[in-house]
Amino acid sequence: MFRPGVGVLVIVKYNNKILLGKRKGSHGHGEWCFPGGHLELNETPEQCGKRELLEETGINLEDITPLDHGYTNDIFYNDKKHYITLYQLYTINEIIEPVLREPEKCFQWKWCDINNLPEPLFLCVVNFINKYSLR
Repeated sequence: MFRPGVGVLVIVKYNNKILLGKRKGSHGHGEWCFPGGHLELNETPEQCGKRELLEETGINLEDITPLDHGYTNDIFYNDKKHYITLYQLYTINEIIEPVLREPEKCFQWKWCDINNLPEPLFLCVVNFINKYSLR
């Protein structure tokens, strides 16, 4: 990678719980991360987040407007990758059960207590937590 890529991660929050997936088959294998992926050409971060969330979990939040929730500068030195990651925050009124729609990319989806997150966390999530608050 010669230039940073742009990723969009979606924070789906219900009370004190957030949705995390355990990554599979890519950098961060075995680490817990928010749903999301690469920003495509001519796509807004909101469009990207909604598309990735639906593709990965089957959760459709088309009728909800997210809050832009900042960015992180994520350098994966061992993998020689560099991303600017944008975050979209959705606060929902009830738990929506995710479906594992990309089993080649994710072991599982899990609602996690923000005060007791699983480990290890993906670098983007660690950087987000260090810069912003999940509360």
